[in-house]
Amino acid sequence: MATKLLGIDVGTGGTRAVLLDEAGRVWGAATAEHVPMASPELGWAEQDPRDWWRATCVAVAECLTEAGATGAEVSAVGLSGQMHGLVLLDAAGEVLRPALIWCDQRTEEECRAITARVGAKRLIELTANPALTGFTLPKIWWVRAHEPEIWSRVRSIMLPKDYVRFKLTGTRATDVADASGTLLFDVVNRRWSVEMLKASDLKAEILPEVFESPETSGRMSKEGAEASGLREGTPVVAGAGDQAAGAVGMGIVEPGNVSATIGTSGVVFAATSSPVVEPKGRIHTFCHAIPGRWHVMGVTQGAGLSLRWFRDQFGGGASYDGLMKEAAKVPASADGLLWAPYLMGERTPHLDPNARGALVGLTAQHTRAHVIRAILEGVAFSLRDTLTIFRELSVPVKSIRLGGGGARSSLWQQIQSDIYGMTVDLVAAEEGAAYGAALLAGVGAGVWRSVEAACGTAVHVAKRVEPIRKNVELMNRRYEEYRKLYPALRTIGYKN
Repeated sequence: MATKLLGIDVGTGGTRAVLLDEAGRVWGAATAEHVPMASPELGWAEQDPRDWWRATCVAVAECLTEAGATGAEVSAVGLSGQMHGLVLLDAAGEVLRPALIWCDQRTEEECRAITARVGAKRLIELTANPALTGFTLPKIWWVRAHEPEIWSRVRSIMLPKDYVRFKLTGTRATDVADASGTLLFDVVNRRWSVEMLKASDLKAEILPEVFESPETSGRMSKEGAEASGLREGTPVVAGAGDQAAGAVGMGIVEPGNVSATIGTSGVVFAATSSPVVEPKGRIHTFCHAIPGRWHVMGVTQGAGLSLRWFRDQFGGGASYDGLMKEAAKVPASADGLLWAPYLMGERTPHLDPNARGALVGLTAQHTRAHVIRAILEGVAFSLRDTLTIFRELSVPVKSIRLGGGGARSSLWQQIQSDIYGMTVDLVAAEEGAAYGAALLAGVGAGVWRSVEAACGTAVHVAKRVEPIRKNVELMNRRYEEYRKLYPALRTIGYKN
């Protein structure tokens, strides 16, 4: 019987399941949508972890059906998911409140308090990152301060994908890559930070056990098998947060390999052989899903979100393909229109949860197509900010691979190539984090001897996009103009 490997990615909009064989070929794939995230107040973002579990069971069943396979044929399972979310469980393993997810912005005060208690410089020394509103620890501080009755019943803290692991296996576990985004993890030494736990008045037993990404973290329980249709006893590897797993799925495993992925958020990700810590905290330094490797990444909060916002509010029912066809009629630089994509605050490089978006340079001659093109370019300019920081830190950038929804549009591919000023590649099986999670499962199951070997077998470049020279020169000038937007916008007060 051929080896089958299942990858599960608990995203923001839905959970995706992908089934591979030992050659990396996709046999089946399915996505089950989540209930849309709730925003009870401005800047809040919550989801019910039980809905992730429901969606996981649906996606796995549909994936197996498409592949013509049964759960008994799956040799190992790998997990991935949205990072930073806070799942709170009681002593019986029941969910106590909706999870505060990655884009929740309510914890600005808690971030200041954590920084004041630990010290800004010491915080980066301990965790390789500053306190940011999206991270998990500030969310813990918020719940403890604002919902003490709920906090008094908390016995276990988990990240989103690790709740699905708990339902599958009954084990409380996570991986070094996902744990890196909690602000409770010693990224350099790949273990929970005793000093951060002490500074936060938290006991170690509230946290899951941490594993390297390809390690087996547990096995399918009877209950998990019955609910998911998988075989009892199937090994479940630790997996990784969506960014590290997605990078594995694109072959970003060696220093010099860089990916630019546009999903709801946008991420520029580089593999490194040692932890590269940015003193100002403008980019994240996390453990990679590969033992002995780290990665640095910059995050644009409102990347694909910018285009979705425009489509939902002003699209008039147009599809994404339709919007791209409109934008393609407009020349590079959108006749002087610029978009600042700060719809959910911004991480890289500004670390400002209060940043706001803006469309700048409008004239009566501009059309809807110009606005769409400006949005596509503005997102790419924002991602270029991370490449600028990489250059400052001497992080090598030998090749760039594109991923996410932004990789599916030939127009957005070309725009990114022109704005980065480099050739960009697209891989054959662009299945994102679920694909990477399945490769990690294969390493854990012994199909491949290492993550690098798995990527060497399974990941192949399918398309190469060259930059257009005249556009590169134009975009270099426009990028300098783009960089003036945030300082100007910051002078405007937004609070009522």
